[in-house]
Amino acid sequence: MATKRYDAIVIGGGHNGLVAAAYLARGGMKTLVLERRNVLGGAAVTEEIFPGFRFSVASYVVSLLRPEIIRDLELPKHGLEILPLDGTITPLDGDYLWRVNDHAETMRELRRWSRTDAEAYEEYGRLMVDMARFIKPVLSIVPPDPGRIDPRDWLGVLGLARSFRDLSEYHQSVFVQLMTMSAAEFLEQWFETDPLIATMSASGIIGTFQGIRSPGTAYVLLHHYMGEIDGAFRAWGIPRGGTGGISEAIASAARAAGAEIRTETPVDHLLIAGDSVTGVVTSSGDELTASVVLSSLDARQTFLHLVPSGTLDPQFEREVRRYKFRGSSGKVNLALDGLPDFTCLPNAVTTEHLRGAISFSPSTDYMERAYDDAKYGRFSARPYIDTIIPTLVDPSMAPPGKHVMSCFVQYAPYHLEDGREWDDAQREAFGDAVVDTIAERAPNIRDLILYRQVLTPKDIEVTLGLSEGNIFQGELSLEQLFFFRPVPGWARYRTPVKDLWMCGSATHPGGGLMGAPGRIAALEVLKALRYRRGAA
Repeated sequence: MATKRYDAIVIGGGHNGLVAAAYLARGGMKTLVLERRNVLGGAAVTEEIFPGFRFSVASYVVSLLRPEIIRDLELPKHGLEILPLDGTITPLDGDYLWRVNDHAETMRELRRWSRTDAEAYEEYGRLMVDMARFIKPVLSIVPPDPGRIDPRDWLGVLGLARSFRDLSEYHQSVFVQLMTMSAAEFLEQWFETDPLIATMSASGIIGTFQGIRSPGTAYVLLHHYMGEIDGAFRAWGIPRGGTGGISEAIASAARAAGAEIRTETPVDHLLIAGDSVTGVVTSSGDELTASVVLSSLDARQTFLHLVPSGTLDPQFEREVRRYKFRGSSGKVNLALDGLPDFTCLPNAVTTEHLRGAISFSPSTDYMERAYDDAKYGRFSARPYIDTIIPTLVDPSMAPPGKHVMSCFVQYAPYHLEDGREWDDAQREAFGDAVVDTIAERAPNIRDLILYRQVLTPKDIEVTLGLSEGNIFQGELSLEQLFFFRPVPGWARYRTPVKDLWMCGSATHPGGGLMGAPGRIAALEVLKALRYRRGAA
């Protein structure tokens, strides 16, 4: 049994854990990252699943990655390059709805459907940018503890309250709507074109076990609208080399700052002395001690699996067990021999319509029926699918002339009806449903498939360590945000175990390829240690 001492140990080499490690190492701490898999990135990972074909296996696009992290860690110097995706096309029966990055082109397309919607689209876009600018500071603040009246804890909230006071009455009312309404009902106030409403409202259900008409999904719409690339809100892109390119760039920045990173090193349990964590024990029996330990795992994995039984207060443990995961997403990755031919654009002479997202969301009723299946424990027979073909932007992901197709799917419930478990037969049936749905709009897809990888929520849990396969380490529902995330009273990255901190998506401001939880947690650790040294 080996023993080695560090200032900080970070459990989990996902992008948040790597961000935390980079900031801690930059702050002068001797930092170690422990990742159980043989590859870094967690859900933001690129793997060669089939010979010559590289996939962003889980997370597949980037928008929310915080600009301050890119700047502070100088990620472009470490290989980060984000390639823009050009808009979204929704294929329909004999027609399509196509919004692109060129504003004038999108206006012409929307006028083809509805002049009223084209006019509303511009006003809606300006309004959502205003809302994103208003709420964006929340992504960088530490939530206060509602049980404490320390004014310092509430400074960020007071600043937000002042900003809210300065909003016009109209903007205030819109913000309240975003916090309380469903995505579909919010959008229906603006638009009349059903495929447009369906496609835009899909952003409100990503990673949630809710439908587009479920209250609270309008906030998730805003959450994704806060993404930006080069200062442009609601811009999306793909990292060169897949999402693993982001994780590798962050890991490179962490190593450059002095952090040590080990893969294939699972943590078995935490070392606890009295009320404090003193280190970790790996699955091979190595004891590694540290002044602080940060977990980028979710609350269930951290508190119920790593913390020794009997350590936590029973009430806190009950709160952890009440935390909702309810994984509802699956992923299908396809290796293709060519490009799909959509019947709505037969014999297209260019591939421009395939260079952005392809959204299988033809109507609001379609989206609700997909949710209806999930409510009763079945994967959607005709699911909502968000598809991209990254090889049209980054050809290095496949052999010459070949392509990869990434299909994010709602809904695939973790808990199936009648207590059934996800097995090989269920996985293949789910994959078939996804391919069948695509084939309704692009019949040649079946002839193009060379290989396919199907990930159910159970696969995501087993492979990536995300409880119940929830891609955000817990639902982004209103009762699980801000100072309720992950447990009321424990949203400030600290935990009931002294010197044990949380730094993953289970904490504020939540999920997505953002990095904010890792950054804020690390800065809080550094601040606490400076205070401790000053007090001593």
